Amino acid sequence: MSTDITPSSNEPVVQEFPSPTPPPRKISRRKVIALAGTGTLVLVVGAGIWRAADQGVFSTGEGPAYEPWDDWRTTTKGPLDLVRAAILAANPHNSQPWLFHVTQTQIDLFADYRRNLGPVDPFLYEMHIGLGCALENLLLAATANGYITQVTLLPDAADATLVARIGLTRGNVPVSDLYPFIPQRHTNRYPYDTGRPVTSATLDAFSALGDDPDVKVFWFASTDMRQRVGTLLVDAANAFVADKAQDGVDTGIWWRGTWQDIQQRRDGITLDAAGLPDLTRALGKMLPSVSVAQQDSSFLQNTADQVKTAGAFGFLTVRNRQDRKQQLGVGRLWARMQLWATKEGLAMQPLNQATERASREVVLGSTPHFGTSLQTLVGDPAWLTLLSFRVGYSTHEGLRSPRRAVSDVVKP
Repeated sequence: MSTDITPSSNEPVVQEFPSPTPPPRKISRRKVIALAGTGTLVLVVGAGIWRAADQGVFSTGEGPAYEPWDDWRTTTKGPLDLVRAAILAANPHNSQPWLFHVTQTQIDLFADYRRNLGPVDPFLYEMHIGLGCALENLLLAATANGYITQVTLLPDAADATLVARIGLTRGNVPVSDLYPFIPQRHTNRYPYDTGRPVTSATLDAFSALGDDPDVKVFWFASTDMRQRVGTLLVDAANAFVADKAQDGVDTGIWWRGTWQDIQQRRDGITLDAAGLPDLTRALGKMLPSVSVAQQDSSFLQNTADQVKTAGAFGFLTVRNRQDRKQQLGVGRLWARMQLWATKEGLAMQPLNQATERASREVVLGSTPHFGTSLQTLVGDPAWLTLLSFRVGYSTHEGLRSPRRAVSDVVKP
């Protein structure tokens, strides 16, 4: 099996992100993380208290942008309840790249290309992983709402944005024990408990969640292998920061730096979801900007701290990286793994800079350093990495990220 990841001729290579509405501010997640770590003292009195309230310091996880986490089920069971579950799925950079067309007997799931990540995800691999996560949530919700489903992937060769068609008929089928954990699942970027190892039995249970012969998870749990993977991920983070085309997506387009941004746009990266100590988050919301050098330094330090506390690393791999169905399959397994982790008290976080750099190497035509390194770690040329992540027992509960309302993602 070839390890070439050059896209096929009909596959979009996205160079720019056409944001639906330009962000009003371009202050990065890393700027506030860096600021909070500078030792600056803020007296929270008078205007400081006003500033804290204005920036949502006392309202973490609240407001219209977070209501979908609470309103994900209604007393009347119907197709829209399936969409309410789907939009809570994991997705890259909280870009929420989905649209739905809903009738009483069918739901069509579409990729919203306007919400792509540009040079971070030029071949839309991560977008389709996120769509696979949404599909899995939707199917779990279907059984709980009394539906039997018939899934057709990529049903229209003339419309690449239509990724799945889900036929709905009424019927009684067993409800998955993962379903109740949909609103409790959150990406957890906090440090993990290094005194509590992730056992081989736990990793085997994760692997057993897979049922797609074209998708496989590789684990790296020994001290030596965790060190090797961690070093690669830190190196990739450094390369990511050095590439201003990729770095700018993270620090500008998808960053939601104010409480108003979060509540109005209901997507993107927020300080609350960055895995920072409570006091650091509060200060970061109130303090002004810092230099690019400081923000990048803090981001890299955060990445280094995250890899150091991983209980294990995993690579989700496929046989054909260009196959959209296999990309969706990775997303479906990733969704199940995260829900099972939530059920078992485990935490998970994607750390995907190495695969993002591998795609960037193809776009630039440069030496495939990260692509080759990933392949060496997997050790089997038949399997190609699409998503890398860490797992462990967290020291802090992961916090909510904003979500757009169902009315914002349903097509007429």
